[in-house]
Amino acid sequence: MKWFISLAVVVVVVGFILFQRNSVKTSFVNGLPEYSRLPNQEYILERDCYVFKFKDHDTSWPLIGANAPALAVNVPTLPSEVTEKNIGADYPNLRILDVVRSGARFKIVSVRRDESRKGTSITFEILLLDEAERHYPRLDAYWLIDHVTENSGKAPAIVDDYAVLRVKK
Repeated sequence: MKWFISLAVVVVVVGFILFQRNSVKTSFVNGLPEYSRLPNQEYILERDCYVFKFKDHDTSWPLIGANAPALAVNVPTLPSEVTEKNIGADYPNLRILDVVRSGARFKIVSVRRDESRKGTSITFEILLLDEAERHYPRLDAYWLIDHVTENSGKAPAIVDDYAVLRVKK
């Protein structure tokens, strides 16, 4: 009986270690000085994009991005042509949920920092401004962001080839 209790303790300890090793700490950094100007900024999409989710890595919100090899930020597992016929198609590691066409407007609603043993990443939660017409109006813009500046202490920016800042007059 003693060996059974010892085995149970070992299993619990190993489970806890694995959980800690694979966990991600998420914090919202909207109030930090370098990020405080970002929420409520509006952008206009310059490129057709897919709304998708990876099968092996779930995220809070669906992701938005495109297979654009010429750009610094690219999702190579997406089809290169953005078309509605790919919505719901069975791909090995992702599900395509929707298409967002160029000209669509969105705003940044929150800035999130995810910390894990693999590193730290910043991402923006965005809201499509035609949200009433969308099944997935709130998205994770991880694949639209230039992540090069993340470790420099500066806020990352949305890649200009994906979207441009909307200037209000």
